[in-house]
Amino acid sequence: MRPGGIQVEALAKVFEDRKRGLIRAVDGVSFSCAPGRIFGLLGPNGAGKTTALRILSTVLRPSGGTVTVNGFDSVRDAEQVRASIGFLSGATALYERSTAREVIGFFGELFGIDRSRVADRVDELSEMLKMEAFLDQACGKLSAGQRQKVSIARTIVHDPPVIILDEPTANLDVLVAREVVLFVASERDRGKTVLLSTHIMSEVDRLCDDVAIIHEGRLLLAGTKDEVVQRGGGSSVEDIFFQLVPVDEDVAGGSS
Repeated sequence: MRPGGIQVEALAKVFEDRKRGLIRAVDGVSFSCAPGRIFGLLGPNGAGKTTALRILSTVLRPSGGTVTVNGFDSVRDAEQVRASIGFLSGATALYERSTAREVIGFFGELFGIDRSRVADRVDELSEMLKMEAFLDQACGKLSAGQRQKVSIARTIVHDPPVIILDEPTANLDVLVAREVVLFVASERDRGKTVLLSTHIMSEVDRLCDDVAIIHEGRLLLAGTKDEVVQRGGGSSVEDIFFQLVPVDEDVAGGSS
């Protein structure tokens, strides 16, 4: 696998619940994401998507299996993994009193970017994400779409080879969502490895080169979109998804 990719082998994560006992949030999941491609991780609410992404980003330690990101082991080389990725979590907040420019610049310095370069990088991202109109406004006064753009900008301020996005367009209006989708596609075209969790099938059709469907922590099907459709015997990824996932599942909720 070329540098910049992700390799997941037999990944497992077990939590202990006082009432329910051991819960296998991720159960023996394996897949790989290559540079210059967008990999979609699909599954209903509670499928284990967010848990898997948190392990990939070193926020959680796996109970079993291995994760290699940009050539680094997620446990043994956690610091190098964190330097190699941009991780957009759906639960990340912004500093309300800081401006968008200040937040992005602060994270740039945290990632070790020289101060003389940080300002230029903020301007680059502002142009890429169309943030010029609100770059110097306090984050507490921004709309949901504007806040999401700030979150994305700070996620990739260090120009990482691997980008991990958890529901990047959730709760955004159609215009901002389209801008985010176009931005994600442009990062793929720059040779980045992009892994995203989503439940929006139109985004899967438009963005993803490869997909994996997981349910109750287990991998049901993975491959290119064409391979998944062929193996599943359906007419589209959405068709296969609903064949594999019980119809009473909450597929429109957030990932976990």
